[in-house]
Amino acid sequence: MPPRTVVIGVDSSTQSTKAAVTDAETGELLAVGRAPHVVTGEGGARETDPEIWWRALCDAVAAGLKESGLSGSSVTGIAVAGQQHGLVVLDGSGRPLRPALLWNDTRSAPQASALVAELGGPEAWTARTGTVPVASMTATKWRWLRENDPANAEATAAVRLPHDFLTERLAGVAATDPGDASGTCWYSTETGAYDPDLLDRLGLDASMLPEVAATGGTRIGSLTESAAEALGLPAGIAVAAGTGDNMSAAVGLGLGGAGLLDHPVLSLGTSGTVFAASRTRPASTALSGFAAADGTYLPLACTLNCTLAVDKVASLLGLHRDDATPGGEAVLLPYLDGERTPDLPTSAGLLTGLRHDTTPQQLLGAAYEGAAFTVLRALDELLRACGLDPADPEVASRPLRLIGGGAQGRTWVETVRRLSGRPLIVPGSGELVALGAAALAASAAGGGDPVAIATRWNARSDNADADAGLPPLERDTETWERVGSVLDRAAQPLLGG
Repeated sequence: MPPRTVVIGVDSSTQSTKAAVTDAETGELLAVGRAPHVVTGEGGARETDPEIWWRALCDAVAAGLKESGLSGSSVTGIAVAGQQHGLVVLDGSGRPLRPALLWNDTRSAPQASALVAELGGPEAWTARTGTVPVASMTATKWRWLRENDPANAEATAAVRLPHDFLTERLAGVAATDPGDASGTCWYSTETGAYDPDLLDRLGLDASMLPEVAATGGTRIGSLTESAAEALGLPAGIAVAAGTGDNMSAAVGLGLGGAGLLDHPVLSLGTSGTVFAASRTRPASTALSGFAAADGTYLPLACTLNCTLAVDKVASLLGLHRDDATPGGEAVLLPYLDGERTPDLPTSAGLLTGLRHDTTPQQLLGAAYEGAAFTVLRALDELLRACGLDPADPEVASRPLRLIGGGAQGRTWVETVRRLSGRPLIVPGSGELVALGAAALAASAAGGGDPVAIATRWNARSDNADADAGLPPLERDTETWERVGSVLDRAAQPLLGG
């Protein structure tokens, strides 16, 4: 029997790193190593020292290999999928000058508003980059840095996204992919390149940025001797360009040109996102019109407040996260970190509709409803961006794929079923970002389209049989309309919209 060959897909998220040791032929998930991150900051600030990500990557790979029982010599490729939008600034030797500003750092909201106005409004940005700047986007963070930390901005020799930083540590090559680059607001999804006019407006030179590979599965180099020693892997193995976490999850699900197109996905994690892979270039100011890792597009809407915000409400109430009932008359918008969709960066949580008989369980249920409503309301806009009519029965019958940590929670699943009125599929694999990164690594190591590789893996995997298919429930329009009415009426006077 020939020796097993494996690839490693790395999911470097906000809170932790996961390294999935994956059979390169079958896609079997052999082991997952894990290591935590540290996020600091108060108010709107959210930062992490990028060196923490590198140490966590090394620890997670070591843990994954140990759990798998395999030696590093069996590994043929590695790829990183990382949290999107974070701003990493490096000195001339490639070392971080300061902690990275994370995607959920909202201090750059004023800079986002200024950038939108300077280019002529939201439509102008959508036409150029596919995305309107909000506080999450990297361009707004770079301008914030120039205005608030000018010494480090002036000393910056290179600007990277989180996954770019780690990929460069692996291969010694400054490279990114269209998917993650499209979340910066200085990359044009229309031309497939950095926009020189936008770079000039931002005071960025193209030489400070990584080269954009054709896809996230493109081999951009080989594992360096120093990285190999740190990771316990063979020097010279393939390093893929990698991508952003949402793009990688799409690959892991088999969404893209060689797989499913225009099928919606809802991810429940620290953030809540809804996205689909499409050949239609999105042109909606209400969405992020990202590129996908495989050359298609990935229209996406993202909220800042999802599982962590609801868990915080549960903690305040002294309840287990699943000790919840429908909210009744109570409406709770858990915008504890401001909000990105809708664009309310300075907002806080809002509770209304309390009665004498309102229970703690209803308040927690209302938090679930508020968080789920916020991301589900973008679903119809997402479908329109794919060139689809949400009212078309065929479109309405397409199942919503539910992923992320929240997809494993009973109350999250039932809340989404009740408010969406759609059939759900909960994929059996809970590590879709890491699985997508593994498919990118396999593409870099052996060739082939990464979406096709992931589709083949899913078809052959036992996890495919474990996918939970849930029929639709009658939509709870009463709760839907109540939450929507509160959000629409409160946005301007109370939430800062």
